[in-house]
Amino acid sequence: MSELMHTAVVTGGSRGIGRVIAESLAGAGLQVYLTYVSRPEEAGQTVDAIVAEGGRARAFALNVADSEAVAAFFRDEIKDKVHLAALVNNAGITKDGFLIRMKDEDYNAVLDVNLKGAFNCLREAAKIMSRQRAGRIVNITSVVGQMGNPGQVNYSAAKAGLIGLTKSAAKELAARNITVNAVAPGFIETDMTRALSDEVRADYISAIPLARFGEPKDVADLVTFLVSSKAGYITGQVIGVNGGLYC
Repeated sequence: MSELMHTAVVTGGSRGIGRVIAESLAGAGLQVYLTYVSRPEEAGQTVDAIVAEGGRARAFALNVADSEAVAAFFRDEIKDKVHLAALVNNAGITKDGFLIRMKDEDYNAVLDVNLKGAFNCLREAAKIMSRQRAGRIVNITSVVGQMGNPGQVNYSAAKAGLIGLTKSAAKELAARNITVNAVAPGFIETDMTRALSDEVRADYISAIPLARFGEPKDVADLVTFLVSSKAGYITGQVIGVNGGLYC
């Protein structure tokens, strides 16, 4: 295994926070396999950007909610082909709406991608990492999984579930020298938050002690640390990147 390329899998790695995580891990010397569901052109742009900086990256279309597709991906692209150094479960969707009006399909879709999708990938990665007796897993949860948010019962439930998944998996996998941690971003400058009205942004910022939104790099820097050799004694933790919003 030591002769195989040390590789990080980043789900939802083609844009936003996922893209910056992928770029950061590549900059740290890992080959990056990023997954996407839509917008293949953005995935290609992310790969090109990493390669232009001297890194190694590939993009794969993958619906993480499809357990059979996930199993096939890890079997065909990862097992015995690379050294799986890290998995970053970043893929996620939102289908916001108030509780009493939320449709079953909107609730289920968010849970399927954000929570079941992370489970699907974690399970397959754990099989490979257990054979290696080494690995790092980072689940991207959210501050709303800790504090809740009106209009996001599905998203909050999924992200809270990720915290439980993280803590239980950390206990199960520690004996195999596999660490499992969660990173909980607060309000980060992304396409989604940039679309907020000035009034809504100001309201959110007023609740943040550091009085500003974070940057994707703030999240990526922490993820990169957690998958490094310097974080070998950190597992089962939920670490906020939120400017003090929930502390």
